[in-house]
Amino acid sequence: MQICVIGAGYVGLVTATCFAEMGNQVVCVERDPQRVARLARGEVPIYEPGLESMLRAQLASGQLSFSAQLKSGIRRAEIIFIAVGTPSGEDGSADLSHVLAVADELGERLERSCLVVDKSTVPVGTAERVAQRINAGLARRGVRGRVTVASNPEFLKEGSAVDDFMRPDRVIVGCDDERGRELLRRLYAPFLRNHDRLLCMGVRAAEFSKYAANAFLATKISFINEMAGICARLGVDIEEVRRGIGSDRRIGTHFIYAGCGYGGSCFPKDVKALIRTAEHEGIEPGILRAVEARNALQKTLLFQALREHFNGHLHGRVVALWGLAFKPGTDDLREAPSLVLLEALLNAGAKVQACDPAANAGVAARHGQAIESGQLVLSESPYAVCQGADALVLVTEWKQFRQPDFARIRGAMRMPVVFDGRNIYDADQLVELGFLYRGIGRPAVGSCKASAA
Repeated sequence: MQICVIGAGYVGLVTATCFAEMGNQVVCVERDPQRVARLARGEVPIYEPGLESMLRAQLASGQLSFSAQLKSGIRRAEIIFIAVGTPSGEDGSADLSHVLAVADELGERLERSCLVVDKSTVPVGTAERVAQRINAGLARRGVRGRVTVASNPEFLKEGSAVDDFMRPDRVIVGCDDERGRELLRRLYAPFLRNHDRLLCMGVRAAEFSKYAANAFLATKISFINEMAGICARLGVDIEEVRRGIGSDRRIGTHFIYAGCGYGGSCFPKDVKALIRTAEHEGIEPGILRAVEARNALQKTLLFQALREHFNGHLHGRVVALWGLAFKPGTDDLREAPSLVLLEALLNAGAKVQACDPAANAGVAARHGQAIESGQLVLSESPYAVCQGADALVLVTEWKQFRQPDFARIRGAMRMPVVFDGRNIYDADQLVELGFLYRGIGRPAVGSCKASAA
């Protein structure tokens, strides 16, 4: 098929590249000419495993191209995907200015009927607004025919987005037009050969499904984090509780890992937007408010634990930080728990030595002054940042941090203390090596004696 994807951000790039991989002819339109030039050279501006090699292969094959001109991108398109950003507005609601600007421009540029698909995460009723704007533009220009607008929300996890797109667990298509549904069914057929999980529904239901899915997953995370807080007071290990409840098939094991809070571009933004939607409809979203509040509190727990351990005196302490991105497999720092901890430590006068496989550059751009003063040191070596440290804090559970040489780390640190923000380490093993171990919702174990470092 001839496809145009508008927006070369995270969702747009993955969508365009994966559709091209399946043999479609794809033009990805992006307003920023410098970004277009970089992409045309095969330079991917985001960190996403597998994306760059696939993109370069499709550029070489001619199946994928990039353009800064909307008119050239839509000229032959059978399907146009809108994949631009919908950031949170000042009141937390989704900012649709980019989506509606694309709709207005399509109304000015389209020369014929086609299927337009909202890939961006948008509130209920957006497809109707987009259709109205496009068709009004066509009517003003005397173009015959009308555009159908469908909703096809993305369910991509950063760090595994390519695999999620190529092997989806479900594809939701919201379209009130039979021809449009059939066109999307054909487009997604190669991705669903082994398991036909294409779910067709109304446009508004599809739009809402994306928000409801993310809100539910965020709720599971905040629930287990609240249980961890209670466990900490009762001397109960949340990891044992997690295994106990996760074995119930009605609950399951996914998204019930206690930690230092969720971040990223989706959960925080979508929970906020759903809260505003409920308020607009006169409904009090008590559960969603609690989810948001719990997560905000959770992001402060590691700093509170550090401050408590050092009796409120963090000035001059050296803290090693493992992990800065909001999750493994990405360089995304949006709403990352690490930023809350890092800011608090710097304000308290601590020296921070941090390591992340992908997000160091992003943190450097935010905290250049701290780097210049020497208060913040960034390194690619997890062992280097432990040298002379008074505490090691795991924030993001990258694979590189899962089975380190703790004997080596014990010798490098001044005070062998581990704060495990993701509960991935064996507490007993660390105690045997002479560490004090503190997790999330787990009893503190071991003792701390200064080492030769």
